[in-house]
Amino acid sequence: MSRIGLLPVAIPQGTEVKINGSEVVAKGGKGELRRRFHPAISIALKDGSLNVTRPSDSKVHRSLHGLTRSLLANMVKGVSEGFEKTLEINGVGYRAQKAGDKLSLQVGYANTVEFSPPPGVGITVEGTNRIRVTGIDKEVVGETAAKIRSIRPADSYKGKGIKYADEKLHLKPGKSGKIGKK
Repeated sequence: MSRIGLLPVAIPQGTEVKINGSEVVAKGGKGELRRRFHPAISIALKDGSLNVTRPSDSKVHRSLHGLTRSLLANMVKGVSEGFEKTLEINGVGYRAQKAGDKLSLQVGYANTVEFSPPPGVGITVEGTNRIRVTGIDKEVVGETAAKIRSIRPADSYKGKGIKYADEKLHLKPGKSGKIGKK
């Protein structure tokens, strides 16, 4: 049995979940999310928690069981608390600033790079080198943070670029051929 799929998803106070066949709608203080799930997996609302069950032990149903439960948990957490990713910019002259709803990045290119977030995602800039991406949909927040990071990923030799705040860079030593020669 799936260890993840068997766990019930607790619904916090102020969050409302409706199940219409294979579609689930979650409403909370932060907003509303709706998603369709595979019709073979059954979702039941009992005693303030969501339970996910599968019809058989086939490989497809086993894989969908844990996936469905994780997606439901992310929906409930997103509408009640929200999700957040923090990015850091390292490098001399590298900076970010908010220009209206767009993010303007100066990260070593000849021109500034403009990034406009998708709907439902908020971007704030703290200082000149911290970017905070927030929203209720975990997938969209993570994808937006990854797109911002891909503009200038952190260099493994000098550490310059955009990286996640909790990401640890292992800097490489670089060339060592010139050290011994004089």
